[in-house]
Amino acid sequence: MLNQSKLLLSLVLIAAIGGGFYAGQTYADQPAMQKALNKLQSAERTLDKATHDKGGHRVKALRHVRDAIKEVERGIRYDRRN
Repeated sequence: MLNQSKLLLSLVLIAAIGGGFYAGQTYADQPAMQKALNKLQSAERTLDKATHDKGGHRVKALRHVRDAIKEVERGIRYDRRN
């Protein structure tokens, strides 16, 4: 029973380490797109915190930034599949 527990623990650790390595690779494979995505997400947070008295322009900018985030994410997914 102890050997089965050790085997199971070993498999879980290997899967976790392997998964972590793979996740790191997926972010490193497109550094420019990841950098753009990070900056867009930062812009989204900043716009979201801004005061609302901008004549609708803050809301419109926020919408455009969110659309850009979606497009960058789609581009990353597309590149990974092709």
